[in-house]
Amino acid sequence: MTPRQKRHWSGFAGVFGVPLVWTSLFLLIPYAVMLAVSFWTRKFPLFVPDFQFGNFRQVFADPQYLEVLLRTGKIAALVSVFALALGYPLAYFLIFIVRTAKVRNFLYMVVIVPLWVSYLLRAYVWKIILGTGGVLNSFLMWAGIIDQPSGLFLYNQTAMIITLTYIFIPFMVMPIYTALEKIPPRLIEASHDLGEGPFWTFLRVVLPLSWGGVVAGATLTFCLAFGDFVAPSLVGGPDGMLVANTVQTQFGAALNWPLGSALSTVILLLVLTIITISERSERYGKIDLD
Repeated sequence: MTPRQKRHWSGFAGVFGVPLVWTSLFLLIPYAVMLAVSFWTRKFPLFVPDFQFGNFRQVFADPQYLEVLLRTGKIAALVSVFALALGYPLAYFLIFIVRTAKVRNFLYMVVIVPLWVSYLLRAYVWKIILGTGGVLNSFLMWAGIIDQPSGLFLYNQTAMIITLTYIFIPFMVMPIYTALEKIPPRLIEASHDLGEGPFWTFLRVVLPLSWGGVVAGATLTFCLAFGDFVAPSLVGGPDGMLVANTVQTQFGAALNWPLGSALSTVILLLVLTIITISERSERYGKIDLD
């Protein structure tokens, strides 16, 4: 090997070696261990290395696990829908309505700042708001709508959807904001010059050009909500158990690591499938601005 080739390979190893080692140690190897354990057999209180599909059969044959998976998918989908319904108008307002750059940047930072606050604190905020002695009950009693505090606002799926939407809405706003920011103003002006009103300009120009941001935001929000286990524990109640809480139980109280690993593998495959579909959908809706 010539000195030039040695320098080339040395530079290559320096640039890609550290990220490759880091990815292997903290991503690939843990996933490989999780996949291996998912085939093991549980013989309480130990786990016996094995190669059998009993844990996966239990995941898909036991109605309780299918019910939890479907419930998790439903709640994650609703969180994505509500986050999109709130996040897209907000991003549109910041890009096309707010004309002052300083005001726009300030409002955008207001959306991002909650990400710097503790996740638990943000979840507890809604527990305080929706609780029997919380802000919502206090307001309703002050307004004379109810005579005594109601427990209907907390410990149910509605409370969980509200909390998760609040927590993850920045992940919806950021990619949509970036996509809208990249739309050349000349395209919107051209649409108006051709006689199109605001509605059709949005439908035919703005929405197609921001489709990539919509898909990215929906994917991020869905995947994060799908794997969340803290908010359901705080505000979900008995019918708010999601698949991540089930995995936590299997690794904790149940001491059934093989089944927990099988559930985790199923979650990983579902998330990878969603990301693949999202990538293809984003590519399908992509429009070349050049």
